[in-house]
Amino acid sequence: MYVASQTNDPVIVSAASAVIWVPWLLFTLPGGILVDRVDRRRLMIGLDWARFAVMAALGVAILFGHAPLWLLFVTLFLIHTGEVIFETASQAMIPAVVPKDLLEKANGWLMGGTITTKDMIAGPLGAALFVIAASIPFLANAGMYVVSAIFITLVPGVYRIASGPVDPTAPTVGGGLKQGLITARSDIAVAFRFLMGQPILRTMSILIGVLNITLTAGGAVLVLLAKERLNLGSVGYGLLFSSIAVGGVLGSAFGDRLIKRVTATWTIRGGLVVEAAMYLALAWSGNAWLACFALFLFGVHTALWYIVAGSLRHRLTPPEMMGRVSSLHLFIVFGGNAVGALLGGILAKQFGITAPYWAGFAVALAVTAVTWRVFNRAAMAKVQETAANQAD
Repeated sequence: MYVASQTNDPVIVSAASAVIWVPWLLFTLPGGILVDRVDRRRLMIGLDWARFAVMAALGVAILFGHAPLWLLFVTLFLIHTGEVIFETASQAMIPAVVPKDLLEKANGWLMGGTITTKDMIAGPLGAALFVIAASIPFLANAGMYVVSAIFITLVPGVYRIASGPVDPTAPTVGGGLKQGLITARSDIAVAFRFLMGQPILRTMSILIGVLNITLTAGGAVLVLLAKERLNLGSVGYGLLFSSIAVGGVLGSAFGDRLIKRVTATWTIRGGLVVEAAMYLALAWSGNAWLACFALFLFGVHTALWYIVAGSLRHRLTPPEMMGRVSSLHLFIVFGGNAVGALLGGILAKQFGITAPYWAGFAVALAVTAVTWRVFNRAAMAKVQETAANQAD
């Protein structure tokens, strides 16, 4: 909203989204190596305090009227660099604190809590606070990092799993740096071979990565679609995100039971159809209520996918490489989002505000057709049996 209040240029607006996603391309893989070598809980606490300092500085700058767009872009880059590593560490911690038979329920509630606070509350509340004063949402966001750090501090235990012997006398420069790079590359290669050797996990990661490019393209200019085509103001724009959030919360709360009833196969296949329908609704209709309903269904689908994919990955991945495998998944899933964000602005500027959504519809249909048979019942049953055997 802050960028859109400064300019109506779709390319500049989408550039803000691009800056958010660049760290996922640059720091996800190094972050995975770090997560597998340090105490994951302490790392998350440190990242929360660092992000508090950065976001608070931006909020103060906006409060006193000294916040050019370049400062916002730098802040977004730093904040999301921390987010990359934080998300990897949190994913790696889940199997260490949750029994494997409760992973679906835990992933569902984790997703629901994230959506409730980040989208359902923060989305519309941030938009409303922005109307009062542009600095308030940023200062409030900074305060939430403090709350997060405090709650993570209350989690007992040590969450460090050694990935291999470490020589404390090894040099840190010269040959040591070269050896470190070789070791890091080897660590990533091991995790890469593991992920590529799991057909369902591999396909889900690549599939989501492709879909996320067009999803980010549409999301980058959604504020302009809301304003120019749906005739919504700041609060109305926040309600679009609330629609996704409500769907996500419902999907998270009842996801484990729903997945058991309809099977993982049809959870995934149905989600692909819902995603294509969401793009069609946003591209074809200028009705705000239809847009909200489509985004609501997309929110349900997102939660269910998170539960299925996350739980399988947590069951199948050895603890000592959980950080690296999670980081590889995130790299594949979010690595192209910076390109997608810029693509959304370019398409909207050249062909109209609905162009990114027509592109998303076409890509979603193609992905659905290509992967429909991959997620058959026999393949899903086999991978779930493997996961169950590893749990035993």
